[in-house]
Amino acid sequence: MSEPLFQSTLRSLPLLGRGKVRDIYAVADDKLLIVASDRLSAFDVVLPDPIPDKGKVLTRLASFWFSHLAGIVANQLTGIDPETVVANDERDQVRGRSLVVRRLRPLPIEAVVRGYLIGSGWQDYQRTGSVCGLALPAGLQLASRLPEPLFTPATKAAIGAHDENISFAQAQAACAEELADVLAASGRSGAAVGEEARTAALALYRSAADYAAARGIIIADTKFEFGLDAAGKLHLIDEALTPDSSRFWPAEAYRAGSNPPSYDKQFVRDYLETLAWDKRAPGPSLPAEVIARTRAKYVEACERLTGEPFAV
Repeated sequence: MSEPLFQSTLRSLPLLGRGKVRDIYAVADDKLLIVASDRLSAFDVVLPDPIPDKGKVLTRLASFWFSHLAGIVANQLTGIDPETVVANDERDQVRGRSLVVRRLRPLPIEAVVRGYLIGSGWQDYQRTGSVCGLALPAGLQLASRLPEPLFTPATKAAIGAHDENISFAQAQAACAEELADVLAASGRSGAAVGEEARTAALALYRSAADYAAARGIIIADTKFEFGLDAAGKLHLIDEALTPDSSRFWPAEAYRAGSNPPSYDKQFVRDYLETLAWDKRAPGPSLPAEVIARTRAKYVEACERLTGEPFAV
């Protein structure tokens, strides 16, 4: 286990921003260095205690999936070693937890794909018989496998705010509005880009779900992010199919009608639900046992999916 990194402190590159988990630096005008910290967010609040090696798990899994799924859609990777773009005394901060990626224009939506009826989708179904406006058969149970994976886009919320589900038409309109300059230059439309993102997200999910199932893991749902280059070509960006962006269940423990145990941060959410906390910042500290068990869950997911031992 390595010393946890709550926040990178690179001086050799301009800091562009910090997300809930990742710190983003500029590498020239056309590339970014993305450093995955060990920060953990729950209910859209960054908690004060890092999970050791979490950023390395996320980076290893994302790199694996980018490679495994490269035949479906282009991705952001450049192949540049992150240690070559920072000062010598900063290499420890980026080793094993960073990627140098192309600087692309992000789509203004979260591309969410749901394969099972859980979380907010289950709550929606109980109220309306549908998920995000998409009708489903009657009689489905908690955690039921859906007849077909659903694409349910959402807005991108700032830190401390919540993503909001939107219709596919709204997602297309958001792309048209936010990417107007890129679309005009490339001769594309927001409707076409939205359609391409939906097709790519569903294809990525199906391929990943089949792969994971052969390794004893169910991918219940996940979210992707996409970006465009100057020519309007779609790329998979940010992270992909990690325990932060996905709901992973051990297949051997899955039973429709009950909430399966998970490899993702649902374990932390369940603990936080036992507290008298209003789910607003600042978040509560985590007990050592919760931190250790969360790390173990992330590492196990990484090892089962990649087929390789996790060593730091």
